[in-house]
Amino acid sequence: MENFLLLATVYLLTMVIAVPISTRLGLGSVLGYLICGILIGPILNLTGNQMSDLQHFAEFGVVMMLFLIGLELQPRNLWNMRHRLIGLGGAQILLSLAGVAALAMAFGQGWPTAIALGMILSLSSTAIVLQTLSEKGLMQTAGGRSAFSVLLMQDIAVIPMIALMPLLAPFGSRGADSGGEEHIGEVFMAGLPAWGATLMTLAAVVAVVVLGQYLVRPLFHFVVSSRLREMETALALLIVVGIASLMILVGLSPALGTFLAGVMLAGSEFRHELESQIEPFKGLLLGLFFITVGAGMDFQILFDRPLPILSATALLIAVKAVILLLIARGARMAPRDRSLFTLSLAQAGEFGFVLISYAVALAILPGSLAQSVLLIVALSMLVTPLLFILHDLMTRWLSEAGAAEAPDEIEDQQPIIIAGVGRFGQVVNRLVTMSGFQTTVLDHDLKIIQLMRRFGFKGYFGDPTRPEILLAAGLDKARILVAAMDDPAANMKLIHFARERRPDLHIIARARDRVNVYELYRAGADDIVRETFDSSLRVGRYVLENTGLSEYEASELERIFYRLDRVSLRELAEVWKPGVPLDENPEYIQRSRELNRDLENALMERFAHGPAAAAIRRDEDEEEEPEHGLSRTAHNPRLGGRF
Repeated sequence: MENFLLLATVYLLTMVIAVPISTRLGLGSVLGYLICGILIGPILNLTGNQMSDLQHFAEFGVVMMLFLIGLELQPRNLWNMRHRLIGLGGAQILLSLAGVAALAMAFGQGWPTAIALGMILSLSSTAIVLQTLSEKGLMQTAGGRSAFSVLLMQDIAVIPMIALMPLLAPFGSRGADSGGEEHIGEVFMAGLPAWGATLMTLAAVVAVVVLGQYLVRPLFHFVVSSRLREMETALALLIVVGIASLMILVGLSPALGTFLAGVMLAGSEFRHELESQIEPFKGLLLGLFFITVGAGMDFQILFDRPLPILSATALLIAVKAVILLLIARGARMAPRDRSLFTLSLAQAGEFGFVLISYAVALAILPGSLAQSVLLIVALSMLVTPLLFILHDLMTRWLSEAGAAEAPDEIEDQQPIIIAGVGRFGQVVNRLVTMSGFQTTVLDHDLKIIQLMRRFGFKGYFGDPTRPEILLAAGLDKARILVAAMDDPAANMKLIHFARERRPDLHIIARARDRVNVYELYRAGADDIVRETFDSSLRVGRYVLENTGLSEYEASELERIFYRLDRVSLRELAEVWKPGVPLDENPEYIQRSRELNRDLENALMERFAHGPAAAAIRRDEDEEEEPEHGLSRTAHNPRLGGRF
């Protein structure tokens, strides 16, 4: 116990020092964790005999991460991703498996060993890649989503890989002593015939789906009714640990089991509660997992054979990078997305450790080769943060060189399109999305889109005034279009095309000033919002409150001004002449003066007979006019909407 506490103290102390330094230097937290592990293990040799137990404990960080990923993916979303999962993910796995297997056979390995190595090394690191993508705000980019699709397909592919692995084992070797640690599940699966192992795999997957769909929800209802928050935490941990234990008993990946359970619970009313309960444990254990990867690296093998090990690691990364680049080009990704997709997935992954131990238990891999492959996997994972830094440098160099950026491929079409997500559009998008509605956001400024993604919002880079971009965003199916771009001319161009294409579309437009309101009115916008009007009214109300009026009186005057100014603006739109300055339009000036006098009289008379009379007048006004605005339809049958 004392040794465990001392080791925990060393881990935590190294973590709180090295990880913040690594993050501030721009290296990311993952590289900081790996460096911590190398310092504790190979360099200072402080791990002692607790290392094996600590590794098993830390693996639950990956398990919890896959569970949280599953909670974000409803089965319908998985079905919508099927083309990327099968296309990008399937191509990456098959081509990488074939490439690694061909190299292994070229270096003298038999075909069963070569195929096993292909399976092991075709996988990438879900833990490192997703953590780094989230930290750098790259998850919402096209390249990030493509990388996520490949990682998800790899995680799913672990199931058939484990099921097919016994077919590669030499006859009579199942259950043979590997000379190392064997788990109950591995021994159990190794003792089954190939068809039995496959059926057991499928049965375990079906059991997880059934449990997640029919048992967890009523159990959560029962626990929540106790109103004990610690019991909710205990149940969340029970779900993860219980399903992971079930998968281990049949020799399968616990991370895959919890991922499937998360998918089944993605539509549950308890999804957000489960996320909040698991998230703190996931972050700490995932960091511990990275530390154990670094601490478990056997540098003695590297010192004994530095050239073969380093060459094999570099060759693995190069082969996978070339394959990924070809896939990215075939999918017509933009240059920056190709770079991210290629460099982020070029390493081996943590599931490779699981497959290596299983292959050793089945006598497919000899022990000496397995130790070398373990080191190659760990070294490639260690290099991954550096590959992300290389991607950042390449992206910065392309930007400084003025390279033209291709628009993003728009993958989903939502009923609400927001064109322009600057200081105006971002507030609209936050309100709408946080209210539970889905939007498709477009903007021609790449930096704004990247900043938006960093804060977890999805957006697409592309010029909203281009017809092909609008059509790709789903203009033909959309219900609402918000024209919120900074450039009034661009807004006008957008609205003209959208109204011509979709006469039934509801268009809400951002206006810079009165003249812009009149232009948008003529263009056919349904609702027109002056970008500073509401904020100016609030300032005016605060001024009135601080001159001695009560809050009620100031609010009433603000409401009257708001209502009558919109009426006057609509009437002035009828006498406005395009291309004629306002001060050179006599009819406009005359009508403006009349309306200003009417507005002033209405404001002055509001409290002429005291607040009680004002309240009666307000009730009368509200009977005459809808609370949410005036429809232009009542005054002009051609057009409808609000100012």
